[in-house]
Amino acid sequence: MRDTSTGEGPAPRPDAAPPPRIFHLSFPASAISVRSSLRAALARFARVMTPDEAGTLELILAEVLNNIVEHSYRDTGVGTITLSMVRDTQGLSCSVSDDGVPLPMTCLSQTDNKDSRPSPESLPEGGFGWFLIRDLATNLGYTRDGNRNLLAFRLPLAPMLVRAAG
Repeated sequence: MRDTSTGEGPAPRPDAAPPPRIFHLSFPASAISVRSSLRAALARFARVMTPDEAGTLELILAEVLNNIVEHSYRDTGVGTITLSMVRDTQGLSCSVSDDGVPLPMTCLSQTDNKDSRPSPESLPEGGFGWFLIRDLATNLGYTRDGNRNLLAFRLPLAPMLVRAAG
């Protein structure tokens, strides 16, 4: 350990990566809980991402979490959503799980030509949200394990730099 009063001890390596930041939260499947969970998740990572990256994360998470409330739990307010995120030097890995109805595979099976974006009117109900998720996230995957849905994705981010609070 470095004694900052005397300057003795090993100095921190300037090229050493900051430790990963981890966020894990389980919350009720309701619209109000989604809003407060989004705020908590964004606050956890605000100092290690740009405002544009935070906006992209908020958009993806809002779509995913609100879809779970509306479709997986059918707006009953009964059920739990679990959100886990890890920020490392390469980006942000996210996983979302719930015990609601299975995700229709058509949500993930559509392939999009990024040079030819569909008009929102041409997409089925709910299709534009999934189009955005597929467009903004990488390594998007889904599995159903017993009665549990697990959706995982990665958000590529600029190298992690801690910004001063401001």
